[in-house]
Amino acid sequence: MAINNILSIFLPKDKVFYTLFEKTAENVSEMGKKFKAFVYETDPNLRFQISKEIEELEHKNDEITHQIFQELGRNFITPFDREDIHYLATAMDDVADYIHASCKKIQFHGVNPLEQGIQNLAEIICQGASEVSKVIMQLRELKRPEKIMESIVKINSLENHADNVFDMSIKTLFETEDDFKNLIRRREVYTVMEVATDKCEDVANVIETIIVKYA
Repeated sequence: MAINNILSIFLPKDKVFYTLFEKTAENVSEMGKKFKAFVYETDPNLRFQISKEIEELEHKNDEITHQIFQELGRNFITPFDREDIHYLATAMDDVADYIHASCKKIQFHGVNPLEQGIQNLAEIICQGASEVSKVIMQLRELKRPEKIMESIVKINSLENHADNVFDMSIKTLFETEDDFKNLIRRREVYTVMEVATDKCEDVANVIETIIVKYA
């Protein structure tokens, strides 16, 4: 009975990780939507306001990630391997970081986001962030991995599509941009945006590893 009482103290605490990951999922999904709105916004002032909202969400995500690491330090019982929790939290934080970085690069370099390649990549980032959110929201259902795998396949497909969009956009950039400085600035924006899609795929890879271990 004493052992059961002790376990009852610790067992519910493993659920905190699901709650925190779900918060990061909501955050990342919202960042993806706002970034898409950012690249379609024609008013520079409104665009700047959206960029500040994205920055605030990124800071919020940093705080949630810090909470996850704190919980890892104080909890003996976790829903899956501590190492995998750390990898997943880091991967989610990277998605948020690179969405924010994409927005910052556009602002910093004064690049006009109203071009097809940038908008196409922003669409993919938004979709990738949404699928990442779906995957995280289903973590509590690890024993029923079918839907999780559907989202993982979509994320991988989106990343492949992003690679194609990136390659074609860079090809077009080199063919049409005569100003070498502008070429470097715009290429840097495309590169950071493409990395954001890679980071979504990193989340999918971590979760696929977790499924293999526990589902």
